[in-house]
Amino acid sequence: MAKTKTGIKIITSNKKAYFNYFLSAFTECGLALVGTEIKSLRTHGCSLSDAYVIIRRGNMEVLNMHISPYDKGNIFNHDPRRNRKLLLHKKEIKWFEDKVKREGFTIIPTRVYLKKGLAKIEIALAKGKKLYDKREAIKQREIERKLKDGEH
Repeated sequence: MAKTKTGIKIITSNKKAYFNYFLSAFTECGLALVGTEIKSLRTHGCSLSDAYVIIRRGNMEVLNMHISPYDKGNIFNHDPRRNRKLLLHKKEIKWFEDKVKREGFTIIPTRVYLKKGLAKIEIALAKGKKLYDKREAIKQREIERKLKDGEH
């Protein structure tokens, strides 16, 4: 649980997204959760590995985001992979919808965090990387590692 100077407590981040996609237009939005989901988030029970965002009936929803069941939640526990609504203004939703339809972007969640006690999710427009782009990223990472090891 990383707590930054701004009072943000990072729950999880999607590291694979940075490797698999070119990301742009990062946006913070709220997350509509039920009681046991927020309790589970505070104990770090979240995964964004296969999550993505869709626009349906004028609302944005995140799919395949796994929030593990709350261990003390009884019959009122939530479904771990249910669709969760994102809280954005209509103008922002229309902007994202336009980018997805016209320019072929995908919307990917990049991280989930708590800000002033409220659950927030950061989403980004994503364009898929080709295999040669991924190889280039691996090559750059290896070069940086060698330089870093050479300094010490």
